[in-house]
Amino acid sequence: MDLSGASAIVTGGAGGFGEATVRRLVAAGARVVIADLAEEKGKLLADDLGESAIFVSTDVTSDDSVDAAIRAAEDLGTLRVAVVVHGGPAAGKRIVNREGKAYPAATFARTIDIFLTGTYRVLSKSAAAMSQNEPLDSGQRGVVITTASIAGYEGQVGQSDYSAAKGGVIGLNLTAARDLAPVGVRVMCIAPGTFFTPAYGLAEEEAQAKWGPGVPNPKRMGHADEYASLALQIVQNDYLNGETIRIDGAQRFNI
Repeated sequence: MDLSGASAIVTGGAGGFGEATVRRLVAAGARVVIADLAEEKGKLLADDLGESAIFVSTDVTSDDSVDAAIRAAEDLGTLRVAVVVHGGPAAGKRIVNREGKAYPAATFARTIDIFLTGTYRVLSKSAAAMSQNEPLDSGQRGVVITTASIAGYEGQVGQSDYSAAKGGVIGLNLTAARDLAPVGVRVMCIAPGTFFTPAYGLAEEEAQAKWGPGVPNPKRMGHADEYASLALQIVQNDYLNGETIRIDGAQRFNI
């Protein structure tokens, strides 16, 4: 897919994966909406990229907010790409704690709303907009890339909400690709392993020393640009559709 004259939206675009993806898409010729709630970081990134990117404050749990971000992308050019890579809180607690108290269902539901329902909201609304595009010579109108996690396959202790949400994103992928095939919109999912991002709140050297040895090969945490490189390859390769790609250095989470 040629991105010349095209626009893209990246939810979570001010974060680690998101920023790297925004930069890759801009370098490939797209104009990009940085859709995030992190206003300061988002605006700094947009300023750095000049006319090729704008920041739009976006809440993926709100229909109106996502609609506004998509309209902003359409104002920049034909919307061809949506990358759903936003983060959010996950409590990291066992279903029943040592005192016999159950993990609150409301907290579980909030995580699902952000990571799974929010993903569906961006996917469905972006695809609806793309379906109105003139098809390219390949017959394609656009591509949506969602982000799961290897925790969606083998969640660790305390990840019931996060693992359920990311497992749902994985389960959504093939059905969405089949649903959207008639309108020429591809859907792909990336499932990262242990990647270093600012969300760890640690210096990279410290984080690598703590978590890098758990990755078989290469024996380090992933870099955000490695995610972004894969995302761009998905955009450019029209025959990638309906698949979840693990990018994890052969890591498998154990108990």
